[in-house]
Amino acid sequence: MSFNHFDARGNAIMVDVSQKTPTMRTAVAGAVLTLKPETVQSIVSGRMAKGDVLGVARLSGIAGAKKTPDLIPLSHPLAIHHVAIEFEVNETEGTIGVMATVRAFERTGVEMEAMTAATIAALTVYDMCKGSDKGIVISDVKLHYKEGGKSGVYKREA
Repeated sequence: MSFNHFDARGNAIMVDVSQKTPTMRTAVAGAVLTLKPETVQSIVSGRMAKGDVLGVARLSGIAGAKKTPDLIPLSHPLAIHHVAIEFEVNETEGTIGVMATVRAFERTGVEMEAMTAATIAALTVYDMCKGSDKGIVISDVKLHYKEGGKSGVYKREA
């Protein structure tokens, strides 16, 4: 079995995608935050001391997608065409689901950009709420969907 992130001597390399045909690439990734229900209620009602938690997290997630190659050395810099961050808030259970969608017309996939966007958005919620809720958990970081390229469509089973 050969790994294309290594050369013949075992040194790490960025995969050469120059001969691949660009196609529309889409990836959707998510994460889940578990907080105290009262913290989630404060976020929703706009009573958090640091301001609009979900608004800032949305912007951070978008920025995170664009900064992926700066954070993950072997990922390719891509011309991202679309990033959207959505939140599913459950005040009763004290959870916030983060869903990041990324699209680009490129030679390689945008899974890492979607995963980075989801985790950076979740980390931003954590950062803005950690002063009032020390037990925040970020979990279930995963790819939900991808399409484009020769491997076709992947959809995580529920």
